[in-house]
Amino acid sequence: MADEVRSFSDVKATLIKRPSGDTQQTPDATKKVDAQGRAYATGRRKNAVARVWIKPGSGKVTINAKDETVYFARAVLRMILRQPLVVSGRETQFDVVATVLGGGLSGQAGAVRHGISRALVNYEPDLKSVLKKHGFMTRDSRMVERKKFGRAKARRSFQFSKR
Repeated sequence: MADEVRSFSDVKATLIKRPSGDTQQTPDATKKVDAQGRAYATGRRKNAVARVWIKPGSGKVTINAKDETVYFARAVLRMILRQPLVVSGRETQFDVVATVLGGGLSGQAGAVRHGISRALVNYEPDLKSVLKKHGFMTRDSRMVERKKFGRAKARRSFQFSKR
């Protein structure tokens, strides 16, 4: 070993390498957009997986080639998937195209919400703190507990009979 470490300042000096030149990054450097100007992200919730593309537009949301009001008939589910757009103040600025499969409608709405949040961060990295504060960047890891043998359901036992 040519460089001998004698103090913590020596360790710090070797760990922190300052790049020579301009240290400021432009926001476009971390922006992840394809050739068509779209940002892509994957969202997951329960057993549902959503692939989401966002692009500048008028605020139209399309899920599996259907309008959001047709695919998610319940207003609560539409509200859930629009939450990241409302919180970030971008409801009428982006068109959302999503393909979602697996799970039920509630899980699919949560998966699309997660995907929209991640796609927004890919398009505008400055939104990450706002979306993370509201909990949209975290994947909801709760899953249905599996059924065990010798039981009626996951935890429910069969009815006890004394005789």
